[in-house]
Amino acid sequence: MRVGAVVGTDETAADDALFVLTAVLLTPAQFPSVLGDDYVAACGALGLEPYAEGYGLVLGQDSGGARWTVVVEDVSLVAVAIASWDCGMEYDLSPDDRSVVCALPGWPLALAVAAPGVPEPHDPPPGPDGDDPAPLTPPDTDVWGPPQRRLGADEIALQWSAWRGRIDDETAFGRSDATDAGERTDGGPAGEGPADSAGPARHPGVRMALEAAGAYIDSPPPAGRIRSAFAPGGARTLRVDGPGWSLVARTDDIAFVLLDEEPGEIIPVGRGPELPKLLKALDELAVRPS
Repeated sequence: MRVGAVVGTDETAADDALFVLTAVLLTPAQFPSVLGDDYVAACGALGLEPYAEGYGLVLGQDSGGARWTVVVEDVSLVAVAIASWDCGMEYDLSPDDRSVVCALPGWPLALAVAAPGVPEPHDPPPGPDGDDPAPLTPPDTDVWGPPQRRLGADEIALQWSAWRGRIDDETAFGRSDATDAGERTDGGPAGEGPADSAGPARHPGVRMALEAAGAYIDSPPPAGRIRSAFAPGGARTLRVDGPGWSLVARTDDIAFVLLDEEPGEIIPVGRGPELPKLLKALDELAVRPS
């Protein structure tokens, strides 16, 4: 499969081409969280070896409109394309065929765009041998589980200022018993209604998540469980995941915890005496985008 927008009138080339819609990185520092709690798990979800160099995932449609996710080894090329698109610049992402690792049916992420001039996006039919993998599909946003929990944490990291603005520190953290274990705030990214803002001052799930995160300091987890990204003012944004929980934090501010057992809830954790030390130690272990 040729990856790149089709030009000219070569029908054979057009039939074998992928109309690129978007691309994402799959590296220890940046990967679609819907695929797993860490880089190794994300690679495993796609049947890939977790090489340290990572991959690029190119999402598009073939000439018949079928969805495909093409895995390529040329991470730098995909990173340049993503950076160009983020700046509003055009970029023709056309990796060399020798860089293509495999083409997987479907998309792991929901896309609101489609290639012009081809049929509506749909999953490709099974091949004649019947051994093709099931098409990749984005997570169902009407239910709550690990992928939705991780997507929620991604959204908080991306829109930190908006979510932080929902928290009144005096109300949320005014009592000493709320500063370390956290209290609930209003509904999460899955769209549930308002939570019980006077919820338990010490949530056992939050304590479990903070203890599990702290355990990473003495026993480092698989690559990608702890990720660190730029934040204003010299701070860092941390994304930390584990079985059943996700944590989003700014190293100079508070944290938010999301739990599988609490659908749609976002639980803020105040700075207190312990959180700054925990965040500093986690940041020192984190992988960072190159």
